Amino acid sequence: MIRQKTTYTAIVCTTLILSVLSYSSCKNSSRKTDQDELKSRSIAAFGRFEQVWNFNDFWKRGNTFDACLCFVNAARLQWPDDPEIMAIQDTVTRMLKENLTFFHQFDPGSLWADDFGWWGLMGLNAYKHLKNQRETELAGQFLKLSTDLCWEYKKTTAYDLSDGAIPVMHGCRNGDANGASRGVKNTVTNSLLFRLSSRIYRLSLTEDIADPDKYLDMAYRQWLWFDEWFRLDEYEYLKKVPPAGALVQERPMAMIEGSDYFLKEHPLWAEGWVWTGDQGMLLAAITDMYLIREQLGEWLIKNKIDEDFDVQAFGERTRSLVSMIGHGVQSALVGQLDGIIREAPCESSFGPHFGRDYIAGRGILMRYLGEKEVQSLMGVDLSGNIRATADAIWQTRDPVNNQFMAEFTTRANDSLYINQFRNLWGLADQVYQWDIPKMLEPEKIAVCQAIGLDAFGTEIRQETN
Repeated sequence: MIRQKTTYTAIVCTTLILSVLSYSSCKNSSRKTDQDELKSRSIAAFGRFEQVWNFNDFWKRGNTFDACLCFVNAARLQWPDDPEIMAIQDTVTRMLKENLTFFHQFDPGSLWADDFGWWGLMGLNAYKHLKNQRETELAGQFLKLSTDLCWEYKKTTAYDLSDGAIPVMHGCRNGDANGASRGVKNTVTNSLLFRLSSRIYRLSLTEDIADPDKYLDMAYRQWLWFDEWFRLDEYEYLKKVPPAGALVQERPMAMIEGSDYFLKEHPLWAEGWVWTGDQGMLLAAITDMYLIREQLGEWLIKNKIDEDFDVQAFGERTRSLVSMIGHGVQSALVGQLDGIIREAPCESSFGPHFGRDYIAGRGILMRYLGEKEVQSLMGVDLSGNIRATADAIWQTRDPVNNQFMAEFTTRANDSLYINQFRNLWGLADQVYQWDIPKMLEPEKIAVCQAIGLDAFGTEIRQETN
């Protein structure tokens, strides 16, 4: 009996082991199939982008290529030895040489301040890509573009050094350098200066960058501008979203005597306007501040700027804001029925005046949601939503040429989402399509393709992490 029991036990154990191994093998096989499908889609997506990327619009060119660089870097890390991915990297290097020529052909005085933020951020990712490709000289030129040209130009022409702004001092305007338009202190231009400053400073911790403290100084100034606005609950610049989230509006508005935060033009403003792209950039910039809190504290105390600076309290504040915005994205910018990341239903974003610019927001949001450091602070799992969004973009493409579309959701689900957003936010417009018939076709298809690259790049990074 003992021998029979032992034999039976051995049989059971062997069966269990074989079952586990079989399950593990199936699971690994399924994962490999998913990986192969993701790689195949990604290569096809880039193939189309390669056909449409070379168009003539300054800010869109910088932003769409930043999407491309983040996508390619994610693919390189996931499939480092794949010949097709390596070929894509070489192609991107050739594209960057053309982009540098393109940048220098413009008169900077005629451009908006935020244009240089987009190019500055793209330049930093170009630097990273080119260093990996051992294109040292070209990499240095893109780093100089980000620091000496874009950051300096934006700071010199758009940052408000005066102490008279009410109710919050300083901040960055979004006018042109020639002075034809003074511009407004909206979220996009301020978050761009914030993120560009924090990114350059973080890079200076590992690279030789001259006078790094000036970037830390500006990052801190921009942090103070946002944080002070966020603490003024009566203006709802950072507006709460049930149950535990918040979203930042397109610009702070204060209809009080003496305030210069009341302009409704440039671009046309409407109550409740919120843009996806702003959420992504602020998540990234505030995360940067959390990560450099020790260096910031040392600098503030050393220079007698804030000798009572509390590193722990600062860390808690930054973590709290990242978590709030992350939960706000999850609650208000994801369709509850289909799980797809969406643009808030605001006519100001979708409409004929600036729909051609704000259409890129979903991609920008996903680009920064994909950053591992942001994900770790948010405390929100959006991986399934990223996957659902990337899949929707793929399923609604033109299968003939793999061109992605401006809309990739259904009208029925859009209607439910508008009601969902209105219930949470209090306001919503009945908008279903981007009003972009006047947008030049080369720009339109390139921007839509870049949104897809952002989605796929973020999905790849999730697999890598």
